[in-house]
Order: sequence, then C-alpha cells, then structure tokens
Amino acid sequence: MNITAESINTDIAKIREQAPLVHNITNYVVMNNTANALLALGASPVMAHAEEEVAEMVGIAGALVINIGTLSRSWVAAMFRAAGRAHELGIPLVLDPVGAGATTYRTKTCRALMETTAPAIIRGNASEIMALAAQGVRTKGVDSADPSAAALEAARQLNEETGSTVCVSGEVDYIVNGGDVITIENGHPMMPRVTGLGCTASALCGAFAAVNPSFPSAAAGAMAVMGIAGEMAAGRSEGPGSLQVAFLDALFRLSEEDLKERLRIGAGS
Repeated sequence: MNITAESINTDIAKIREQAPLVHNITNYVVMNNTANALLALGASPVMAHAEEEVAEMVGIAGALVINIGTLSRSWVAAMFRAAGRAHELGIPLVLDPVGAGATTYRTKTCRALMETTAPAIIRGNASEIMALAAQGVRTKGVDSADPSAAALEAARQLNEETGSTVCVSGEVDYIVNGGDVITIENGHPMMPRVTGLGCTASALCGAFAAVNPSFPSAAAGAMAVMGIAGEMAAGRSEGPGSLQVAFLDALFRLSEEDLKERLRIGAGS
C-alpha cells in the first residue's frame, strides 16, 4: 500500500471539490469542534441524533461517524438505527469507542454496534482498542492509560474479528488492516491538551472514507492531516486555547507542499 503526500493531497482535493456530507452522531462536548474541522477541510458536517430522522439522514451522507462519548438510551437507539441503515446502503461507518473499558455500558454498546454493522474504520486510543478486544483493560475515563504501541496486538485481533480497519491513535498512530501496519508519526505534545481532537480525527476519517474506498488509506490520510495540522498550529500558538483556532486555520490552508515537507509515514511491525 503506497500512501504518499501526493495521494493524501488527492483525497483532500476530492473532499474540497465534492464537500461530502459526513453524518455525525457524536457527543455534545465536541460537536462544534468536529463540525468546524470538517468545514475547514472542505467536508459538509451534519449532527443529527433523533431516532426519527437518522436513517433518512444516513441515506444522503457520504459517511457515518458514531462517537459514543456521551451515551444515553435514546442516542444509543439512534446509533443502532443509523448503523443498520448505513449497512443496507453500503455507506462507510467510522466508530469512535470513546471511553470503552471505563464502564460496562460503554464497552457493551460498542461491541453490540460492531456486531450489528462492521465499521469501515474503528479509531480509538490504546486502552479503548484493547478494551474492545476484550483484553481486560480499563481506560482512564476517556483517556488512554497505555501507549499506542501496547494496543497493536489488540488492533490485529479486532481487525481479524471484524474486518474493520483499526486505527490506534497516540504519540505514534497505527493503522492496522490484514497483515499491513501503517505508522504515522506526526503531531505535537500540546494536542492532547485540547478536548475533542481525538473525536475530530474520527470525523476526518469519515471525510476521507467518503471519497476513498480504501479504508486503510483513508484512515492514514486523516491521521496524517490531523498530525500535520497540529504541528503547524502549535508552531504559532501560545497554548491550548490558541491551538484550537490555529488548528482550524491549518486545516483550511493545508497544501501539498506542507504534506511533502512534514509527512512522517512508515510501516510498523
């Protein structure tokens, strides 16, 4: 699998030209952040949660992103209805298992969703991915208690069980599909100080999956863009507050030259 700055830029150009609708059932902590990030990159976000309309909304979307950050009974019902409709229509589903492993309810909800519809992409931190693979790990609330490399075996197991491309985010991002492992080493230490950037990564995975049917390539492109935009933003920020604004500007202005200059991609083991 040959993923380059040029191929990622091609996908960005498609996103900017097509403005695919990305349907997000996401947590209310990050709705504004993820919507603005999708807009900055060139996609069209919609945040629709009502069970009465999600199936219809999925029908006009290019991708569905389900983020379980703030669960409730009504939202879970909407997630299942939307996931089922996405499966019927062949629309790619991105699952963000926020806090899986922290409570039984979260972990069971994620596993049931995966059984209903195998996601195109599962993106989570190391502890979340290990929890989904039933490795008896507990998360630190919604944060990871483990480095991303610790979840590689769990990611392989999850990929084998579901067929989903599995993305483990962290200081190094790992994208696992079949026997292939892609590593992305872009990013900045200030990024975890901003709430919702992991959720933003999942939303961007949806935008890339809407224009690229190779889901490992889509996930790699999204994570590379996240990391590079984060680096660019950190270079002109004084702290997490200004980073949020600069990150959106970096997404909007991201060029092929930026990708060529900064992309750090490789194969893992």
